[in-house]
Amino acid sequence: MENYKKTKIVEKPCPPPFTDLPADIIEMKVKDGSKIRNLMSYAMSKMEQDSVRQILFSGSGKAVSKTITCVEIMKRRLKELHQITKVLFKQIEEIWEPIVPEAGLDALTVKRNIPAICVLLSKDALDPQEPGYQAPGSFDPSQVGTGTCLCARCRLL
Repeated sequence: MENYKKTKIVEKPCPPPFTDLPADIIEMKVKDGSKIRNLMSYAMSKMEQDSVRQILFSGSGKAVSKTITCVEIMKRRLKELHQITKVLFKQIEEIWEPIVPEAGLDALTVKRNIPAICVLLSKDALDPQEPGYQAPGSFDPSQVGTGTCLCARCRLL
């Protein structure tokens, strides 16, 4: 690959993992270069409105951890949020062109599956039987491993 340079990355569209979302839902598409303070100021201003009941955070690749950070910040500021998390893989295509076109090398297309996460936060109750559901206030990091926390994550420890 030392004779090639990456010229283009194409993300294949994937269907959203949530069904029955309102058409006007606020969707925060977190990218690797996104600034957390910019994402959070916009998301918080929207969620503080009474008319906005849900917000969807999504990120893929290197932005997965930043997406989780944004969700945790929002849950800390707005205590009564219900959460459903879906983890999936997204396919991307990388186009690699030869550095020296006269060398007779062909362009390469590399297909990769990268991790992605979608987190739905809602002021209204969500289906607790849905995989990935977390009730408001159900996780307290200080109680992990003590046997006193009752969230699904701690019950598995």
